[in-house]
Amino acid sequence: MPSTLIDKLWDAHTVADLGDGTTLLYIDRVFLHERTGSVALQELAAAGRAVRNPEQVFCTMDHIVDTLPGRGDQTRMPGGTEFITATRHAARAAGINLFDLGDPRQGIVHVVSPEQGIALPGVTLVCPDSHTCTLGGLGALAWGIGSTEGEHALATKTLVVRKPKLMRVWFDGHVAPGVYAKDLVLHLIQHYGASGGSGYAVEFAGPAISALGVEARLTLCNMAVEFGAFTGIIAPDEATIDYVRGRTYAPKGADWDRAVAHWRTLKTDADAVFDREIRVDASALGPQVTWGTSPQHGSAVDGQVPNPAAEADANRRQAMERALAYMGLAPGTPLAGLPINAAFIGSCTNSRLSDLREAARVLRGRRVAPGVKAICVPGSTPVKLAAEAEGLDQVFRDAGFEWRESGCSMCFFAGGESFGHEERVVTSTNRNFENRQGPRTRSHLASPATVAASAIAGRISDPRPLLRD
Repeated sequence: MPSTLIDKLWDAHTVADLGDGTTLLYIDRVFLHERTGSVALQELAAAGRAVRNPEQVFCTMDHIVDTLPGRGDQTRMPGGTEFITATRHAARAAGINLFDLGDPRQGIVHVVSPEQGIALPGVTLVCPDSHTCTLGGLGALAWGIGSTEGEHALATKTLVVRKPKLMRVWFDGHVAPGVYAKDLVLHLIQHYGASGGSGYAVEFAGPAISALGVEARLTLCNMAVEFGAFTGIIAPDEATIDYVRGRTYAPKGADWDRAVAHWRTLKTDADAVFDREIRVDASALGPQVTWGTSPQHGSAVDGQVPNPAAEADANRRQAMERALAYMGLAPGTPLAGLPINAAFIGSCTNSRLSDLREAARVLRGRRVAPGVKAICVPGSTPVKLAAEAEGLDQVFRDAGFEWRESGCSMCFFAGGESFGHEERVVTSTNRNFENRQGPRTRSHLASPATVAASAIAGRISDPRPLLRD
């Protein structure tokens, strides 16, 4: 029978079919971070269980750590220092791989994982973090789990999982200059809803996807969870193989040759059937930006805030009304030209070297508008160092951006650093829920280029005119 890529990976990792649609799957890699890692490791130790194959378990410091220059264990998040030190102690006691503060490999978990060759095509990888689906951009079957599931995966290298239905989202055409993977996925969520992928594992395919660089594919898959999906995945190809080649944890020598031969088989068969298919014309899309408190609340940057009265569904109408009240917006307001207070480039969605290069193209020779607080947080220490080697840090600094150490930073607010009350922020992050980036902060999701253009203008702006200059 013809099989999808997801079917192939699922079958290859099946330990046992438990019936009723559930499977005991083998887990190749487990990744932890300091916000949840210490809990899973401590609970496991308290139960008298050891980590199985600790060499295949990794942990990084990213969620709670400060990103200000000269940082250490002290953090603005209440109780954050205890999370950091407890994770360090538990990771060392368990003998797992730790990317600690000061380690040249440290960074955001879903940036570090592909960067170091931990996530590879065809592997299963889990992490107690919802955006683990990012790693589908390499052709990995990766998804977020809870702390209890984390303990089970650490102790047994297996998890009981209900197999999701299968969806393929096919992007025809090619993106125009100034349009990015972030715009593709925001458009998808806007048109099919934040629950449009609920119950599905989604394969992204089509000529527009094949033309994306690997880091852009990671961005696309990162937001599969914002589409409500179990995970997202893109079949590996020669670009994937070139990306993985030579990375620290990638196979070497004869193992590399065998791995590449296997990776080239990881694709959906021509006659394979999906439970649902969606087609999108990528060539028709422009830069996107959100206006509300869900990734589905969005429009092209040259669009307007919609009128909830035009929404027939009562629940959606009420959600739109609440979102507009929180965001301080009125129906019919043009999104382009909306004044902003801050701009943020960072997160596991858009903080890789290619993201910073695109933002720097917009910023070079220009200055952030007066009164706008602008921050760039590279996704990992290697990204930061590579950007500095190219002089990108100076472009950001000359433009008026703060240049930070790597970490999750203000992608989310957990009691530490945040943006201000009712400040309007255009941000390259993945979630714009109420209070996501600070108490009463109003977040507008966009690509790094759109964030940079908006920071220069002091208002939400289309990046394309600046990219043409």
